[in-house]
Amino acid sequence: RDRRRPDRAAKQDDKKPNRAAAPKRIVVIGGFAPSLISFRGDLIAAMASAGHEVIGCAPGEDPEVAKGLQARGARYVPVAFDRSGTNPLADLSSLLGLRRLFLQLKPDVVLAYTAKAVIYGAGAAQLAGVPHVFAMITGLGYAFIEGRELKRRILRQVTTMLYRASLAGCETILFQNQDDLEDFRRAGIVAAGKKLIRVDGSGVDTAHYAFSPIVPQPPTFLLIARLLRDKGIVEYVEAARRLRAEYPQARFRLLGPLDPNPAGLTADAVERWRAEGAIEYLGEAADVRPHLRDCTVYVLPSYREGMPRTVLEAMATGRAIVTTDVPGCRATVVEGDNGLLVPPRDAGALAEAMRRFITRPELAIVMGARSRKVAEERFDVHRVNAAMLEAMGLV
Repeated sequence: RDRRRPDRAAKQDDKKPNRAAAPKRIVVIGGFAPSLISFRGDLIAAMASAGHEVIGCAPGEDPEVAKGLQARGARYVPVAFDRSGTNPLADLSSLLGLRRLFLQLKPDVVLAYTAKAVIYGAGAAQLAGVPHVFAMITGLGYAFIEGRELKRRILRQVTTMLYRASLAGCETILFQNQDDLEDFRRAGIVAAGKKLIRVDGSGVDTAHYAFSPIVPQPPTFLLIARLLRDKGIVEYVEAARRLRAEYPQARFRLLGPLDPNPAGLTADAVERWRAEGAIEYLGEAADVRPHLRDCTVYVLPSYREGMPRTVLEAMATGRAIVTTDVPGCRATVVEGDNGLLVPPRDAGALAEAMRRFITRPELAIVMGARSRKVAEERFDVHRVNAAMLEAMGLV
């Protein structure tokens, strides 16, 4: 692999769709209701602006999401499935419930994203006879991250089988990075002739996440993520411990919610880290922009991602990136240009990369400016959404 540059955008394995972009009823279904706004909001607005009727679906009632979708020209219909559960009977019930919903709504198009929504949403859409079903692989999650735990290995085998079944009937599958696309091919999850397209993540609104110069302050590192081990949070805390012993003026911040995922960290663990002074825990935030503006360098030592949205937001803000040389993450960084890549699960290497920004503060300014340029040229949300709409024949 050429490490000198990120993957190029919007590569397609087959010819472009030739369906006319007549107005369609579209269901966009995900596993977490707020993500319909935070991750798919601009895409949904673009669909509505193109004259389509758009319905957002996710588990649970959520008045704020309903209001946000209405403002984007769409509506919200809650559905019933557990995005982190592993009960097969409950999942079968979810599949049948989604099939009933699609028979009722009669959509022309279903776009499913996140693992459970792809497996059961795309599967139910096919059972309901929806004419055009698309899946977007936004990351492979807990089951596909390397690990020897029996639970993880069993879950990987079951998830692979379920993906294979649900994706077989999809018209096109969109991937957020080339590694995931190739892994699905290699594992035989997608058939040889299936149309596969790579897009540059979910994109980032470079106007909303405006460039912000780094203000003179002690070196401040920030990690924004759900509180999962697989996000590299334990390694981040250990790197912070090592660096604070040498550079007591440096600050190490963590922002994000607890999560019921099997890899979830406990509130007690986070409180212990805070109490010992290793990190500052900032809790949750509806708007992360002030925290991005207040940091010097953005850090995400994740074990695997689809395309990390927080990294794109940090890049748009003009921040240098320290992240891992793993699928998804490495597609955002040109090594030594707009950030640094480190091996996953390696607190020592992470600390050394972060140390460079403490001892050479000019690096954060130079690399941050490059991050902004890359965000504008490659990851702008309007460009990414236009590629997705074209891939689905919706423009």
